[in-house]
Amino acid sequence: MKGLLTDDFRSIVLESRPLIDVRAPVEFHKGAFPHALNLPLMNDEERHLIGIRYKEKGNASAVALGKALIDGKPREERTAKWKAFVKAHPDAYLYCFRGGQRSQISQSWIEESGTPIIRLKGGYKAFRNFLMTESERIAKGTPTLIVGGRTGSGKTLLLHKLKNMIDLEGLANHRGSTFGQKISQQPSQIDFENRLAYALIQYENVGCKHIIVEDESFRIGNVLIPNPLFKYLMKGGRIIVETPIMERIDIIMDEYVTKSLKEYIHRYGDKGREKWFDDALAGLTRIQKRLGGQRYQQMKGYISEAFKVQQHNGDLEGHKEWIKILLEEYYDPMYDYQIEKSDIPVVFRGNAEAVLNYIKANQ
Repeated sequence: MKGLLTDDFRSIVLESRPLIDVRAPVEFHKGAFPHALNLPLMNDEERHLIGIRYKEKGNASAVALGKALIDGKPREERTAKWKAFVKAHPDAYLYCFRGGQRSQISQSWIEESGTPIIRLKGGYKAFRNFLMTESERIAKGTPTLIVGGRTGSGKTLLLHKLKNMIDLEGLANHRGSTFGQKISQQPSQIDFENRLAYALIQYENVGCKHIIVEDESFRIGNVLIPNPLFKYLMKGGRIIVETPIMERIDIIMDEYVTKSLKEYIHRYGDKGREKWFDDALAGLTRIQKRLGGQRYQQMKGYISEAFKVQQHNGDLEGHKEWIKILLEEYYDPMYDYQIEKSDIPVVFRGNAEAVLNYIKANQ
């Protein structure tokens, strides 16, 4: 088994296989694969020094410097971490950027310690190319059903009842609206693209006729659905979920206020409520120009008053007032205008149950 390679990238995706990324941390943070852990052969400083040596004196001298920097205690410590990971995940694979010296060295050290492991042929670059090619192929060749509806219609809740849906907002770790930022960071652009590719490949393996996605902009928070992938995903028929306004208010209230506050308090403790309030006002400020000065001040006042009541007696009901106004006076007119101008055909309208039945009948 010594020195074994694999380029069966599809099985890695379908099996959600654990991976050891031996690139330097600076490379890993720019983008990596799902289920990969960064256990680098070289840290950022070592990589930098070896890179300088390579440019000045060539490969042989750079390799010699690498051995001098890493041999001894660093080698023992890094090998121990690799062994521990493989012990916990016996099916793990290993990769560096191009499948070259770094992954070869790491593989040999692990195997010398008595723990065999397979490395990726072509490394990160080859696997990444596979993911990008496959995601475009699948999106281009598969009909899409696009679940739309006014803000708060429960589209995401509905999507999670379907086996062939691609949760774009979930992959982007963002709720998709001005107020949609979560406490935890969004993935890097590359990480988002890799996650989306995994989702598309896993979808294809299910064997359904359609990809189901939520009606999205090409931008979800700080990440972008790359072209032409966005064009392919938004080329199908639109299904509109029709939900009464009071039910929509309850959905927004639960997601953006009740649950969000719990997350903030869990993360920030006693300061969580104030942090949530500051971020809510920041979200409002981002749409200040579109709201207009008078309506912005009105909305700010409603949010502030609701927060004061909440702080006084814990009652959250006051937040429903500003949610209702924001939906009816800002989000609804904007969405209706976008639907009117869109060239995506509407193939079905109905409440959540009717939409769910329609999609299941056309999977």
